[in-house]
Parts: sequence; C-alpha cells; structure tokens
Amino acid sequence: MKFIPILTEKSLQLAKQGKYSFWVNRNLIKKEIKKLIGEIFSVNVISVRTMNYKGGVKTNPKRRKITIPDRKKAIVLLKEGEKIGLFETKESKK
Repeated sequence: MKFIPILTEKSLQLAKQGKYSFWVNRNLIKKEIKKLIGEIFSVNVISVRTMNYKGGVKTNPKRRKITIPDRKKAIVLLKEGEKIGLFETKESKK
C-alpha cells in the first residue's frame, strides 16, 4: 500500500494542528485509510477527510503532452499529543 506524504508549506502548517496529508491509492475508503495509517505509524486516528483530484493532459516547456493521472488526497486528524515524525521541521533561530 502506498502512502506518500505531502510536504508543502500548507501541509506542514496543518501538521502543527495534528492534521497530516497523504496521497493515497484511489481505491481506498476512509475506514481502510484510518486503519492502515494507524498500523503503519502507530497512532490513533480520529477522522479522515478525502479529496479526489481529476487528472488530465498538460504541456511541458518543450511543448510535449504529459498525462497527469487521477489522484486521491487524504487528510488525517490524529489524537491530541500524537505526531508523525515525517512532518517534523527544524525551527531556525534568527
């Protein structure tokens, strides 16, 4: 099973609130995502929100057509005080 963490500025801000974002297999339902995330990262998942993203055809700078596949994004809310280590960032002192 493939869970790809989404490491953008917005997702890292959500991670501070206990909401973690992943690209998941399009065939998974919320109950399965909840169970698998809990088992893989040893955390208690409270809720799962999912979004489907439609793929399409895009053009790259060399004017070649690129096919983007359909994707599914899951935002997982964890029990308070629990964390997933992949989303931890180092604070820089100024």
